[in-house]
This record gives sequence, structure tokens and C-alpha cells, in this order.
Amino acid sequence: MRIPSAIAAIFLLAASSIAVRAELAVSANDGKQLREGDPTPVTPDSVSVIDLGQYPPKVIGDVKVPAAMIGPPAAVAIGPGEKYAIVTASQKLASAGSTDLVLADTVSVIDLTTPSAPKVVQTVAAGPGASGVSINKAGTLALVASTGDDAISVFSISGNRLTPAGKVQLDAKARPTDVVFSPDGHKAYAIAQGASKIVELAVNGTSVTRTGVEVAPGRQPYGAVITPDGAYAINTNLGGALDAAPPEPGRKGPRIGSISMTDLATHKVVASVPVGQTPEHVALSADGRYAAVVVANGTASARSDPKFATVLGILRIFSVGKGTLTEVAKADTGHWCQGATFSNNGRLVLLQCATEREIEVFRFSGTSLTQDKSATMTFESRPGSIATLRSR
Repeated sequence: MRIPSAIAAIFLLAASSIAVRAELAVSANDGKQLREGDPTPVTPDSVSVIDLGQYPPKVIGDVKVPAAMIGPPAAVAIGPGEKYAIVTASQKLASAGSTDLVLADTVSVIDLTTPSAPKVVQTVAAGPGASGVSINKAGTLALVASTGDDAISVFSISGNRLTPAGKVQLDAKARPTDVVFSPDGHKAYAIAQGASKIVELAVNGTSVTRTGVEVAPGRQPYGAVITPDGAYAINTNLGGALDAAPPEPGRKGPRIGSISMTDLATHKVVASVPVGQTPEHVALSADGRYAAVVVANGTASARSDPKFATVLGILRIFSVGKGTLTEVAKADTGHWCQGATFSNNGRLVLLQCATEREIEVFRFSGTSLTQDKSATMTFESRPGSIATLRSR
């Protein structure tokens, strides 16, 4: 039976709409970070586009662009409609042929209109050490935290183009590593690692100012997310809780890191949970019910380290309640792992492991994490930051 041309056109339009709405993840990959005994030389920085709408997830596009894995794995943000991504680079090579690294201020805009062929459409400067980046839900404003000038850079957005719109200067040595918008876009929160504070910002159009509210969630806060209802901020603390006991006298070693939950209405820390050495990243599921925490667990050492084969990273999943964080699952991971992100339905977690230059894929049931090793994706450079549209 012949299908009338009008009906066929409707089918084609529907198929096209489905393709446009593909669920994407964007991974920023750093080729500059070398380790003793690593046979791989410096490789190009890049950004990879991953299709999460199929299983196993698959890299469908790549583009060479400055990226850096030093700093929280929040150096990627995806704009509304998955039409573009913003990627920051906190470091660059000091010169051609050198392996020395210096602070960078690079912010790149990547067109995702054709996900299989991403392209860089703009490069602008933020402050030195450009790290965490966030886009408001309206897609009209972007904020970038810069460690080198203790500031938050503000950019207005039109289409997929950025225009500098000022800076918010924080206190000297605040060293902001991340910044996140509230869901309604009227507030933002800068993570001042050097000051061990979360600094509240007021947002009015392109005007971003400090409100005077600051919260001390723990030692050396690093990265953060805001729950979808805007009620809580959840952040990682590299140095652990403020009241955590220091190492025993005569013993060396890093503190046990933690995650904290802050009530944004009362500005009080309502939960604090120790998670292990170096909590690199916290990511929320799209519905806000779960938080994934990436714990490096001392695995950033060189492959020649005698403990390399026996010490693994940890991926921990917490149920997010009203003022509570309750662990529901955890799994061993690869080494020097960085960013994580949930699929939109919350059933998959992608985890970047920099040493192996892989993204590991985990199935999450709500109570268990199971790695599917056959779904692992490999990369030329070290995956260091990752985002989906709903992860920030």
C-alpha cells in the first residue's frame, strides 16, 4: 500500500524531531597532564560529544579545543536545547614543545547543532585559571569562576555567542573554583575554595553582585550543585568537615574529604558526610533524588607506584532528602577519576577516569551500581570534565 506523501512527510518530520532531541553528554579531555612512567606523550585537548540516547553510549563527534582537567570537573556547561556547549580551560602549555603548564583564561563556545560535527564558533577570555562554568536555564547568562584573579566572570548570551558583561570580585585569596545558578536564575553561588566559603550572589539581568551572605560548608570546598527545587546546595570539601579531627600527631596524609548540604533559605549547613580522600565531583540526577560523588581515593599516583594496582577510586551514590544525604550504593572505579553524570532517566552513570583515558559506564538501580565493562569508552586524551543539559 502506498503511503500518501503528506503522511510520509509527517513521519519524516517526527523522525527528524526525535533526532534533534537526542540526549547528549559533553566530555572535555586534557592532553597536557603527564605522569611519571606514562608512555603517552602530550596529546591534543579536545571535546567529545556522547549520545546517551542509545546503549551502550557512543562518542559521535569530536573537536580539538583547549580543555583542562585541573580544577573541579565542572568546566563544561550545555545550553538550552543542547544547541551549544561552553568549555573552559584553566591551564595551557607554557610554550610550543614545552610540558610546563601555566594558568589559562580560555572560554570556548562549541556549536552542537550537528552533534556528530561539533565546531568551535567563539573563543573569549575569562580570568586566569578559568574553571567551573554555569549557564542559567533561560540561556541568557553564563558565569565562569577563575582561581587566578579571585573573580567570577559574567557573560551575556545571545544565540550561541558570549559578550563580556563584567566581573564579581571576591576577597583576596578566595580562589573560586566553581559557580552555580539557582533554578530560578535569581541567585548564584560561588565556591571559594581558598576562603572555605560559599558566596551568595544576586542576579538581576546581566548585573551580578554579592549579597553579603557567606556559608562555611567545610574545608576547601571544590564544586557544587543545586537541587531542582532550589532548596539546597550540595558541595564537595577536599579538606573535609570543619569539625573533622586532624590527622594524628606524627602521621602524614591528606584529610578525609566530605560532602555538605546547605539549606539556602536559612544558610545553614544541615548535613555533612565524610566520603574519602579527594572528592573530585558531585553530580545530581535530573530529578534531584540522587547525588553521585567521585572519590579519587589516592589514585592520582603514577603507574609505577607499588600501590597502583591495588588502590582504586570509588563512586558513591547518595539519596537526597529534605536536609539529608544517605548513601545507597557504591562501586570501585578506575584511577584518577574526575567527572560523573547521570543519564536523564537516572539509570546510567558515566564516569571519567583520567589515568585509563576512559569513561566507565555504570547501571544504577536505585540501590546498586554495576559497571558494564563492555560499554567503556576510550579516549586519546584524559577525560576531565563532563556535563549533560540537566547536570548543572
